[in-house]
Amino acid sequence: MPHHSEPSQKKLGLWTSTSLVVGNMIGAGVFLMPAALASFGSISLLGWLFSAIGAFFLARVFGNLSRLLPQVTGGPYAYTRSGFGDFAGFLVAWSYAIALSCANAAIVISWVSALSVFFPVLATHTVAAAGTGLVTIWLLTWINTRGVVVSGRLQLATTILKILPLIIVGIGGLFFIRAENFHPFNSSGTSVFGAITTTAAFTVFALVGIESASVPAGNVSNPERTIPRATLLGLLIAVLVYFTGSISIMGMIPATQLRHSLTPYADAAQQLFGPQARYWVSGGIAIAAFGALNGWILVQGQVLYAIAKDRLFPALFARENNKQVPYMGMIINSILVSLFMLINYTKGLVDQFKLLMSLAVFMVFIPYLFSSMAYLMVRLKHRERITGNVTGAILLALLAFAFSLWAIAGTGEKAVYSGFIGLMASVPVYIWIRYTND
Repeated sequence: MPHHSEPSQKKLGLWTSTSLVVGNMIGAGVFLMPAALASFGSISLLGWLFSAIGAFFLARVFGNLSRLLPQVTGGPYAYTRSGFGDFAGFLVAWSYAIALSCANAAIVISWVSALSVFFPVLATHTVAAAGTGLVTIWLLTWINTRGVVVSGRLQLATTILKILPLIIVGIGGLFFIRAENFHPFNSSGTSVFGAITTTAAFTVFALVGIESASVPAGNVSNPERTIPRATLLGLLIAVLVYFTGSISIMGMIPATQLRHSLTPYADAAQQLFGPQARYWVSGGIAIAAFGALNGWILVQGQVLYAIAKDRLFPALFARENNKQVPYMGMIINSILVSLFMLINYTKGLVDQFKLLMSLAVFMVFIPYLFSSMAYLMVRLKHRERITGNVTGAILLALLAFAFSLWAIAGTGEKAVYSGFIGLMASVPVYIWIRYTND
């Protein structure tokens, strides 16, 4: 939002921006992750490592882009539009919006299942579960319409609260690891490379959100310094939390048991601290989901605002309230998230999570794919203005691009198939918008 005359207390600083990255990356999915990965064996830890390295390249790309284009709101969409023009920008915004709606629905579902530890009725009663989900979506949508600083404060608080139990289990658990639990190394039934690729497709999803600090750039104070630092710092914190957690839980709980666990972190905490610990881990999961949902609603509203402002989306999405919040976009989005969530309240928990994850992970890597190359385009366009090594920029862009492409391949045929159809369906929409906006 181009209100640059605002004093900086109305903007997001380094820690709030970092909490947006960490908070959006560490959604509730991380808590199911050890169980989803257990069926592959301890080779999945290599999947983590691979994903983390790839995410580092992406973090550098977003950091560098925010230095080249400090004032543009919209993150991956805005960068792609700067590099490749309107149509590519539109495709990216479309993918991103759909991916986030799927992801948000998945986050709401995890929030409800975390609460079911405290309120068992939510596990058995679909209407109660769906109702709780709806109340949460709309409560957070309302909070986000109160202004970016309000949602930023909530983000910082929830991020600190949710990291604590994760770090306690992750680091505490390291002292209780048993080596035999890491065998077999590869139980996936495929080659080592195949297993790493498949597990990394799961772990990659946990690193989505790396771009979060760059999206509300117009609302960040000193964006060209804050955004790159928040992005790398956020990645570092998230990877530390993930890595220690996965190693500890895999080392403490035998794979056969872990595979069927719906609450791996809580099981580990129970081993460490006794039966009461289940509750505080479930509380942590609930806060994680709540915080991630808050952060993503903020990001999603900003992306739709940016694209509508550029006349590539119906003007409705750019409508702001007196707090300079693009509230219409948020409301329409939350309606979509509510629908996705309701559609999904049918099959068993882990299955629907996987389906949503696969669609979202294809869609969310389209923006990463384009942003990596947009970085190269923008960098080459401005090469007279910028001193420094072009070779390094080319290498970074290619590595980030290759990683994004590989991540898309890792989501599997089904996800790429449905995701591609979803992506191409946007072309007539683009023509309609261009035609009506001209």
